[in-house]
Amino acid sequence: MPILATLSAMATSAIGKALGSALISYSTHYGMTKLYNAACVPDGVWGFLQGMVTSGSPVCQLGVQVISSTQVSYSSIIMMGISRIILDFVAPGMGKEAAFAANAAAAAAAAAAANAASSHI
Repeated sequence: MPILATLSAMATSAIGKALGSALISYSTHYGMTKLYNAACVPDGVWGFLQGMVTSGSPVCQLGVQVISSTQVSYSSIIMMGISRIILDFVAPGMGKEAAFAANAAAAAAAAAAANAASSHI
C-alpha cells in the first residue's frame, strides 16, 4: 500500500503531472514516427519508390502533423523543466509559502494603489 500512496502522490503533484505529460507526448511522438516510417516511407529502394506515392496521402500527412505537434509539445515541456531548475537554483526561497506571501504582498500593494487612485478622483 505505501507504494500506491507514493505513486498517487506523485501523479497529483505538479512534477508528476509534468513528467506524465512528457511521457505521453514523447511516446506519441516516438510511436507515430515509427508508424510513419513503416507505412509511408519504408527503408530500402522499394520504400523510396513507395514514399513518392504514399507520403502525400491524407493518412501520412496526418502522421507528419502529429509528429510535428508532439515534437513542439515535448520540447516545450523540456524547456519549462530546465527553466524551473534554473529558477529554483537562482531563487531557492520561492517555495509555495514564499510565492504565496509575494502574491499577497503584490495584491495588497495593488489594492492600496487602487484606493489611492480612487481617492484622488
